[in-house]
Amino acid sequence: MGEHAMVQTEPARSAGGAADPSLGDLVAQAVKDLTKLVKWEIDLAKLELKADAKRVGLAGAMLGVGVFAACLVLMLLCFALAYGLITLGIWNWAAFLIVAGVGVLVIGLAAGIAFLKVRKLSGLKRTRKTVQEDLALMRREEEATAAPAVEAR
Repeated sequence: MGEHAMVQTEPARSAGGAADPSLGDLVAQAVKDLTKLVKWEIDLAKLELKADAKRVGLAGAMLGVGVFAACLVLMLLCFALAYGLITLGIWNWAAFLIVAGVGVLVIGLAAGIAFLKVRKLSGLKRTRKTVQEDLALMRREEEATAAPAVEAR
C-alpha cells in the first residue's frame, strides 16, 4: 500500500503548481551556478595574489636592506684592507689605490661573466620554432577540413 500511495502522490505533485523543471531551466540554472563558481574562483585568486604580492614586496624590501648592509660591510672591509696595507709599510695613497684596483678587477670579472651568460641566451628559439610548427599544423588541418566542405556544395 505504501508503494501505491507513493505512485499516486507523484503525479499529483507534478500536476500541481510545483512542476518538475524543464531541461532549459536546468541548463539555465547550471550556467548560472557555473558563472557564480567562476566568479568566486576569480575573487579567491585575486585575494591570494594580493597576499602573495604583499609577501613579495616585503621580501624585496628586506632583500634591499640586506644588500645595503652588505655594501656597508664591504666598504668597511676595504678600509680595513687599506689600513692593513699601510701597517705593512705601503704609502697611504698606494694602499687605497691597491684596494680600489682590486675592486675594479672584481667589478670587471663580474661584468665579464654576466656578459658571457647573457650572450648565451637562446631568445626562446625552441619555443618559437615549436609554436610556428603548431600554427602551421593547425593551418593545414583547417585547410583540410575546409576543402571537403567546399566540394560538398
